[in-house]
Amino acid sequence: MSRAAEETNRRMLRARDAMDRAYAQPLDVPALARIAHVSEAHFTRTFRATFGETPHRYLQRRRVERAMFLLRETDRSVTDICFQVGFGSPGTFSRTFRDIVGRSPRTYRKEKETASTGVPTCFTMAWTRPTD
Repeated sequence: MSRAAEETNRRMLRARDAMDRAYAQPLDVPALARIAHVSEAHFTRTFRATFGETPHRYLQRRRVERAMFLLRETDRSVTDICFQVGFGSPGTFSRTFRDIVGRSPRTYRKEKETASTGVPTCFTMAWTRPTD
């Protein structure tokens, strides 16, 4: 791998790590491009080529993954969880959650409440992790 490719990968990882740390904060492409020290267009194009999805979709998926955990492990309302993980409206949260997970947040919570299979959590988390 060339030095330039390594530097590009480091820049993209720096931005992705920032998204992982601050997923609930309002992050946009200009802010992420500044973190990676590249232009906005170059950032979006390179991020997608490196990780296989756009920065926006990656951030949505991270937020939904965190919401899945909170729906399973807490009794907080779906609306509270929506805002806690960084979505601006319950409608957008529900639509995005359904697109990624395949069912609504409320349905997901009900299924997890009724499913007590005795399967280790690590297997459950790996099996239910969204792939989109």
